[in-house]
Amino acid sequence: MSSSTTLPSAHLRYVRSGFCWDRADAYLFDIDGTLLNCRDSVHSRAFHHAFQDVLGVAASLNGLVLHGNTDIGILRGALRREGVADTLIDSRMNAIVERMCAQVLQEREQLEPEICPSIPELLSCLRERGKLLGVASGNLEPIGWTKLERAGLRKAFSFASFAWPRESRVEIFQEGVTLAQERLGRAANVCVVGDTPADIQAARAAGLPVMALATGIYDFSALLAHEPDVCCGSATDLLVLR
Repeated sequence: MSSSTTLPSAHLRYVRSGFCWDRADAYLFDIDGTLLNCRDSVHSRAFHHAFQDVLGVAASLNGLVLHGNTDIGILRGALRREGVADTLIDSRMNAIVERMCAQVLQEREQLEPEICPSIPELLSCLRERGKLLGVASGNLEPIGWTKLERAGLRKAFSFASFAWPRESRVEIFQEGVTLAQERLGRAANVCVVGDTPADIQAARAAGLPVMALATGIYDFSALLAHEPDVCCGSATDLLVLR
């Protein structure tokens, strides 16, 4: 891979040769690790309440792949590990999702989202250029919107695609494209912005360009190894040469 841009050593930024990061018509942003990070345990507690209250199972999230997963994928993985059959999981999924969302909404004041570096500036930059901004997240819808509201970012986005009834990140991105093209037309170009290898892989599977920001748990090198179209240490590095 060769970068199209030479930057000071303080900046981490790779751009695939010939790729213009600000030329898409619409952008789909992941939430956790991309737009913000929540250091509290509100979201994780909601899983445990849902497991116990709906199925009477004390399932743990320890050891599961959480980053880049979806809430439904996490729910299913934790319950399968406890020996719960998919048929039972599927039959109770609506109730599990409702209980989980209710728990987060009940504790919404305890959510403490930290906005990732230069995200407000990036969103403003794209909006000023007439870009359509959407969310494509593995969060359940009420949980994702609540995080964004608590962070003061909710109004930046015109639409969103979340987990449930979609379960895979590819499905979430595909739904995001459909929603964007309903607003802009079938010819609209859509770009994903995420922070995990799973975001990069799902974007590729959905046929979408992808920009990776190393503001979650994966560092710049780990993300670059998956060959996104753009890879940056943060949105600060993306904006530095605009």
